[in-house]
Order: sequence, then structure tokens, then C-alpha cells
Amino acid sequence: MDRATICVQGGYEPKNGEPRVLPIYQSTTYKYDSAAELAKLFDLESPGHMYTRISNPTVDSVEKKVAELEGGVGAMMTSSGQAASLISVFNIASAGDNFIMMGNLYGGTTNLFLVTMKRMGIEARVVNPEMSDEEILSLFDDRTRLFFGETIANPSLAVFDFDRFVPLAHSKGVPLIIDNTFATPILCRPFEHGADIVIHSSTKYMDGHAVVVGGMIVDGGTFDWTKGGKYPELTEPDESYHGVVYTESFGKSAYITKARVQLMRDLGSTPQPIAAFLLNLGLETLSLRIRKHSENALAVAKYLETRSDVIESVSYPGLESSPEHARAMKYLDDGLSSGVVSFSMKGGREKAMKFMDSLHLASIVVHVADARTCVLNPASTTHRQLSDEMLKEAGIDPGFVRFSVGIEDVKDIISDIEGALACL
Repeated sequence: MDRATICVQGGYEPKNGEPRVLPIYQSTTYKYDSAAELAKLFDLESPGHMYTRISNPTVDSVEKKVAELEGGVGAMMTSSGQAASLISVFNIASAGDNFIMMGNLYGGTTNLFLVTMKRMGIEARVVNPEMSDEEILSLFDDRTRLFFGETIANPSLAVFDFDRFVPLAHSKGVPLIIDNTFATPILCRPFEHGADIVIHSSTKYMDGHAVVVGGMIVDGGTFDWTKGGKYPELTEPDESYHGVVYTESFGKSAYITKARVQLMRDLGSTPQPIAAFLLNLGLETLSLRIRKHSENALAVAKYLETRSDVIESVSYPGLESSPEHARAMKYLDDGLSSGVVSFSMKGGREKAMKFMDSLHLASIVVHVADARTCVLNPASTTHRQLSDEMLKEAGIDPGFVRFSVGIEDVKDIISDIEGALACL
């Protein structure tokens, strides 16, 4: 099925006489007719649900829908996008290991990788597109476990160069994990460009209505975890499950199975059934919304380019003037570049904040990818924990504004911007 159809029909297939709409299975536990049946579940010998901390029928249906949208072999929903980022790395990296990360990642992810995971003994090594291939490869060693990037970086909007970075990662025998939050599987399917694992903050465009926090990890099922001896977590017996070897027992689904039955079990980053139900409602209109967001954002970006009197620069991959445009046309569906436009105000932080205070239709919120237009100054909010050098690495300056274009009539959005600029 086409992705637009999967958004509506995927994941849940009601049988004769069953509810047409995905039900909310609001139960922590499940009944079985015999102790032997339940024992098989705990030995990972048969499918089913044992406890909602690990899996749930409502959550399972949404996971299947997202896996189908991305073209993966399986998916696992988490309680947040941050939890998805953490588990995606921790699933294959232990104390003493390291991994490569792009320097333009979302600020929360950057802090997670450079601060919190450092305390866990896992080192993140930062690269940027300006580095030569040789410089990037020099950061790999025999304890490097993965390469992590974002399809469309938040908030710099740099488009990930799959054709460059996938071969670099694979030449060193490690998988590419890509955060596909801004693009969504409607605008980009990273597995088709060589990625191995995809994650999402489903809080953003997948939900699209700012009602439920969540995350998703999707396994492409293509990476060979047995080569090179780098991943004993997957290729050697797990004593917490009676010595199961994930690559032997679960084949292409080894990675996502381990993430669920070991890390979700132990860390408890569990999505609630109601969260999955609400996410599914958002997914049903995702194909329509992300295209409208993109069309509106391009119109807004073009308008902002005409206001060089107050705006220093405009960043949006859909603009022909953007240095990211060629990659957007190459990797994103029809060059559609999502709904976030970034720009820098002349006059720095003070002017940026006055601009935001002068808006009426657009709301100042710590969020993006809402059906409603919203705005933020990352340097003073979401990225304020970063040093000036790290801010520069992430493509942010004090006057930087992240403008998340909604699905309202674009004439009204531009009129709101015009009125706010007139107040500067």
C-alpha cells in the first residue's frame, strides 16, 4: 500500500464484528489458561503479551503501522523521543564503547549523548559535514559502535547526506542510526538510502496536535550484527533470558527484539495505551498534514527572504537559494522539507525576543511540528545548556528563531509575521 493508505489502514485489521477503530487496551496484564503458556512467553518461545511494561495490543498495532510506513522489520514505541534516542544507542553500546554523532543534532539529544551517556561510560565523538572523510574516519576505532545523525537537523535544518555518511559508517562495520522526526516516513524513508535503524520523536509531526509525548525505534533488519565481533549483546548468550542469542533466535529482528525484551523490560520507558491510541489518530492524517506544513513553510521562507531589512539569513531546504536544496531534492519527497523555517534576526537575541512577543497567531511554546504555528528562540530555551561553541556547531546564533509553520491559511501566517516585523 501507498504510505498515505498505510497511515489510515496500517497496523490494525479488525475481524468480523470487532471495533473498526483501534481499541484502547487499558490493562497492565493478560490472562492465560495455563502456566506453561506463560512460561513460553518468558522464555521468548511464543508471541503474546505478558505485561504492558513490555508490550500491549494497542501499542503493538501502532508499532506495526510505523514499521510498515518506514519499511522496517519491526518497531518499538517508547515513552518519549529522548527514550528512543537513549535505547537506540544503549542497545548496542556499553561502558568503554564510543559512537560518532553529527554536531548539529537537537540540543536535548546532544546533551543526552555528551553529558548523560558520558556518565554511563559511553563516549560520543562529534563530527560535522565540513570535516573531510579522512578526518571523520580517524575518529573510529575498534570500540566504535554506531554513527548517529538526523535526516533534517533540528533546528539548523541541515539535510543528512546519506550517500556520503552511510558508506563511511559501513566501511567501519557499524550501523547508521538516523532520527527521522522532521521528515517523517512520508517525506523520507531512510532505509531506502542505506540507514539501519530509524528513530522518531513521535511527539512532533506523527502526533501533530501537541497532545501526547512519545518515541519510536524502527529496525531495518538489514545490518549484519554477526560480522566483526562488535556486538556481543546480540551475538552472545543473554543470561537474563536463559542464554538466548538474539541473532540466532530472531534473525533480522534481533536488534528490535533485544531492545524490547531486555531494555524496555529493565528501563521501563513504557508508552501508555492511551498514548498509542492518540498517536494513531495523528498518524491517520500525517500524509495530508506534512505536505500542507511543507507547502506553507516554503511560502513563509520565500516571504522572509524578501525582508533583508530586518532578517540576516533564512534557512529552509526547500528554498532554491539554500545550500541544503540539492540534498533536499535528492532525499526528500519532491523536495518537501517539513514545516520548520529557521532565520536569524538582525539585532540578535533582543530583537528575536521582541519579534516573538509581537506575534499574535503564532504561539511561543517549547514545541515544533504542531498543527498550530509556533515559534521559539532556541539559544535562550531548548539549547541554552550548550556553550557558544556548541551552539555554533548546531547552526544557532543568539538571534536565531525557529518558526514552526502550522496548517492554517498561509496568508494569515505571513500577515502575522509581517505585523510582528513592523514592531521592531
